Amino acid sequence: MSFERFTAELDALWRAASQAFSQVSDPAALEAARVEFLGARSGRLKALQKMLADIPPPQKPDAGRRFNQIKKELEEALRQAQQRLGSTAAARSRRPPLDPTLPGTRVGLGKLHPISHTIEELKEIMGRLGFTVADGPEVEDEWHNFEALNIPPDHPARDPLDNFYLSVAGQLCQPPLLLRSQTSTVQIRVMERMPPPVRIIALGRVYRPDEVDATHYPMFHQMEGLMVDRHVTMADLKSTLRLFAAAYLGQDAPIRFRPSFFPFTEPSVEVDFQWAGGWIEFGGAGMVDPAVLAAVGYDPEQVTGFAFGLGVERLCMRRHQIPDIRELYRNDVRFLRQF
Repeated sequence: MSFERFTAELDALWRAASQAFSQVSDPAALEAARVEFLGARSGRLKALQKMLADIPPPQKPDAGRRFNQIKKELEEALRQAQQRLGSTAAARSRRPPLDPTLPGTRVGLGKLHPISHTIEELKEIMGRLGFTVADGPEVEDEWHNFEALNIPPDHPARDPLDNFYLSVAGQLCQPPLLLRSQTSTVQIRVMERMPPPVRIIALGRVYRPDEVDATHYPMFHQMEGLMVDRHVTMADLKSTLRLFAAAYLGQDAPIRFRPSFFPFTEPSVEVDFQWAGGWIEFGGAGMVDPAVLAAVGYDPEQVTGFAFGLGVERLCMRRHQIPDIRELYRNDVRFLRQF
């Protein structure tokens, strides 16, 4: 190694070590810097010392003097850093002792998100009405999301532009998989494994590529309800939803039913609640179509049932007078602290 290269390496080491020793803020960091630069076995200064043997003989004395000078300067920088940290620790030790009689620092406690709080309240209300909670996967196959719900292959609801189909490496999954577009998939899974009578609710996320506005979002939550037994009628459905509305929105909350159509219920209705002087749709409901009962192995001649699906966000918005569904997903702490 040439003398010039050796001294350049020494100067670079000195600059790096001096900066490291001046910036450390705790003893652990100082010890790590000491080992890195001045370690007796693997320190960077020790590695440069071994290179003295490669310096040409006429220049070795100058190289040695320069090495010793740098070593002393780094040891002094280490001592000053140790003294500085020691003074800081001493200052900390001179703080007044803890007085346990003084008021403590208030701890900031988190809260449930309004949607999570709404879901828990819906579970409690429906539990009082005799419904148990069921769950199912968010990634579904076409049988549970469409076919078992009496939605044929040519139905507009199965359009790829109206669903979130999954792909791998740019190719659609085979067999096709999609993010569920409704929690009605859970009722199919429950009926496949459970004989009547059935009385369940399913709450969870569903996905539809809707255009975002004040009342629509591509991901939202639904509460699916299902009751299957002998002699279940439309009157049971309407009574259940009226009892639910009274429990969640208050005894004076107006509710109405409008004739509608869904492939998996017949007859079908839209359920509206009055809000801010107008009516807003909260979900759909109806009597379970006999084809759906037959698809899961039930005998439509022996049992009947009703099903309903309500939007959790819309219930939450109605309860808390939130005008825009997007507020629930902006994660603005100022907004969320109100609940």
